Amino acid sequence: MRRQTDVIAAVATAPGRGGVGIVRVSGPSLADFAEALSGRTPKPRHAGFVRFRAENGETIDEGILLYFPAPASFTGEDVLELQGHGGPVVMQLLLARCLELGARHAEPGEFSRRGFLNGRMDLAQAEAVADLIEASTAAAARSAVRSLTGKFSDQINRLKDELIDLRMLVEATLDFPEEEIDFLERSRAFERLAKVSEGLREVLAGAQQGRLLRDGMRVVLVGRPNVGKSSLLNALTGDESAIVTEIAGTTRDTVRETIQVHGIPVHIVDTAGLRESVADEVERIGIERTWSEIGRADVILRLVEAGRDGSEAEAEAGIDARIDVAIPRVIVVNKIDLAGLGPAREAFDGGVRILLSARKGEGVDLLRDELARIAGWRSGAEDVPLARERHVHALQMTLEHVERAELRLDALELFAEELRLAHESLGEITGEFTPDDLLGVIFSRFCIGK
Repeated sequence: MRRQTDVIAAVATAPGRGGVGIVRVSGPSLADFAEALSGRTPKPRHAGFVRFRAENGETIDEGILLYFPAPASFTGEDVLELQGHGGPVVMQLLLARCLELGARHAEPGEFSRRGFLNGRMDLAQAEAVADLIEASTAAAARSAVRSLTGKFSDQINRLKDELIDLRMLVEATLDFPEEEIDFLERSRAFERLAKVSEGLREVLAGAQQGRLLRDGMRVVLVGRPNVGKSSLLNALTGDESAIVTEIAGTTRDTVRETIQVHGIPVHIVDTAGLRESVADEVERIGIERTWSEIGRADVILRLVEAGRDGSEAEAEAGIDARIDVAIPRVIVVNKIDLAGLGPAREAFDGGVRILLSARKGEGVDLLRDELARIAGWRSGAEDVPLARERHVHALQMTLEHVERAELRLDALELFAEELRLAHESLGEITGEFTPDDLLGVIFSRFCIGK
């Protein structure tokens, strides 16, 4: 891995005021840098009380200086952490002093990127740093820690080692063509390939659950005016997130809330009620936005009112005809308390119907369970490492190449090529074969100071 030659610095704590603020510095040979800043040579990995000094010797602040010499640091370089009083002015003064001493402003994610480039972590672990910071649920945070500590990388590396061994066997066979299939059979190569395929499916299933924990599921509430969408949003969130009145068309714009369903982040979007003829310009714009949200939904909660009459049913059918059939949907029959019905889950040909009363909260738990079922959440999935969409895609591509290899046993060169492509796809997850432009995109989304 290549090393950087310049020194970078950034405020590593969140903006605002706090009891403690941290400026982080990373680069080669920072002992002299630390002495110029504090007037003393720091002792490695010991917290020392110092006075941070300006160029003229005046005290900027007093606090704790930590020094981590390379390579035993987060970035693999010398690292300084300046812990001072957590006011934004003090932090900027400390940062400015570091810049005077020759550092430059760190780019977003540059500390983590240097840790990756210097071999302190692989790419999946580096991404887990950002995912842990951004985790929106406790389950997501626990899964991010599993990825950060290398659980996900260990799974990938075991599969990668198996592919490397298989590639070595195949390459050796190509060098001695008179042996060919007999040699591979004696080495149990085909049996081992089937085992790799099975392992990939298992890791892929866990990664899909991990991606769900990280990104969550986008759920859009859809229905005619006054059918109870805002009441259902309030029932799901347990808060008065949306205004509820008896006046049709109260919701003019989208209202967004995030809740947890069995630990899964669920992003709920309440939308303007749908109807054909609208005189009000503001409501018309709200309806246009509703259709836009429907197109981006992972799941649609299609609300109807219990006991609706024939004319309403005809209008509902017109709405359903415009919704993409590929988007999963749940029919939510609301206001069952007014129709004398009880909460229930009813399966019918092509879908599921949930009977509930949003106003009274009856049957709302049935809806939560149904959302978890649609998401593919399984019991015990809290143990999965956090994963990203690119991880899932790389695993899918790896599995695809392995499956193609299983069909190329009669053409050894093609068999070897599919194994090579599978190895490269798997290596994208940990960064072994990741292009520099993709690295730039990944680390640019990190916060500054990390």
